Amino acid sequence: MSGTCRETVIIPCSGIGKPFGSVSREAAYEVVDMLRPAHARLIALSRLVLGDDDARDAVARHPVVTIDGCKLACAAKMAKASGARRVRELAVIDTFRRHPKLKPEGIAELNDAGRQLARALAEEVAAIVDEQAGGEGRDA
Repeated sequence: MSGTCRETVIIPCSGIGKPFGSVSREAAYEVVDMLRPAHARLIALSRLVLGDDDARDAVARHPVVTIDGCKLACAAKMAKASGARRVRELAVIDTFRRHPKLKPEGIAELNDAGRQLARALAEEVAAIVDEQAGGEGRDA
């Protein structure tokens, strides 16, 4: 990104086979594809695990939001180990605690409650992206 635009890197959990992992990824996709496409960039956790130079450079240069599906916090730990200095850590369980009726079920395909939980989490992430962009994050 150039000029006054500030990009935030979003790193979701890769908890394959777990509903909270699916919520994490769906929320990240919602932010980068729909809510803040001009100000948010997705980096797969696997790229950091594999030591991808471009991914490591991005997390070192930009603010990072990690979204973890469980208490192991793999996304947050890997972001920091890869050189991220400005990390905001979010956990799906915290959003679920604020929205206890939105119990996610399913893995390959989340139920309606899971999709709603992902949307609520995506809105939280979008607010952080806005903050990181200095108020310029809200896409039209």
